[in-house]
Amino acid sequence: MRPEFLTLIISIQPYEREIFTLIGETSAKLGYPSYVIGGFVRDRLLARNSKDIDIVCIGDGIKLAEQVSYRLRPIPRIVVYKRFGTAMLKYKDLEIEFVGARKESYQFDSRKPAVEEGSLEDDQNRRDFTINALAISLNDDDFGTIIDPFNGMVHLEQKLIKTPLEPGKTFSDDPLRMLRAIRFASQLGFRIEDETYAALAKNKNRIKIISAERIASELGKILASTQPSIGFKKLFDTGLLGIIFPELVALSGTETKNGIGHKDNFYHTLEVVDNVARDSDNIWLRWAALLHDIAKPPTKNLMKIWAGLFMVTRYWEP
Repeated sequence: MRPEFLTLIISIQPYEREIFTLIGETSAKLGYPSYVIGGFVRDRLLARNSKDIDIVCIGDGIKLAEQVSYRLRPIPRIVVYKRFGTAMLKYKDLEIEFVGARKESYQFDSRKPAVEEGSLEDDQNRRDFTINALAISLNDDDFGTIIDPFNGMVHLEQKLIKTPLEPGKTFSDDPLRMLRAIRFASQLGFRIEDETYAALAKNKNRIKIISAERIASELGKILASTQPSIGFKKLFDTGLLGIIFPELVALSGTETKNGIGHKDNFYHTLEVVDNVARDSDNIWLRWAALLHDIAKPPTKNLMKIWAGLFMVTRYWEP
């Protein structure tokens, strides 16, 4: 069994170690324990490139960002989001976002939480999946140690998507996480843990409070996967696709006429998308493939109406 704390053994660039050391030193001067958390840790452990770094500190994230920026040359511009208590700066090809550790509570009709200061444990509890709750310490006494309270390292090895807390609560609090679960499964080739997967269907109607822009962004990321059909089949099977993209679901089903079976246009569409994805990374070509048959259901019904009218006018005599 793996211990809860593991020494980080991943390859990082010298300038990344430089910025992590600088953040750690600055944090120590401010008395703010700090950690790298989330996607950067996950991706590096999977040997994937990542240029977005999230830093969580037990203190004022904006103040830490300001103090770090003063020590960099040239001094980078800081973008501050006071409403969210975050600050972002760019260093070489890295985008580094700073935030104070927090805990969140949600109202039923919104994915925007009420936020209050919290511990590292609180911050890891609010993460969407165990593989995104991994943190690396930047503090002197355990620099480079992985803090893994939910067995995220094991789940990385198992290629498993699982929520850190009860999945129904995780998805109800922020329904966008349901699309993110399917997106990560599609991007990484991971399996969604059974209880977590079942919760997607149970909580599917919660997706209605999510904006169209957020939904479109996640669909685009699924479409950008190596094999987009994986994600779209999961969206279809959980019922989420019927809510967020009913026009695509309308393509599903087969029809037999005169003893001849016609193809299921939904699965045909996914096959076309996968074929395009094998040959091109162009996201607009993939969108075109996804939408190439989208008008068939409504126009098919319209053609039936016109055919009926034609027959009436042809044979009807006043």
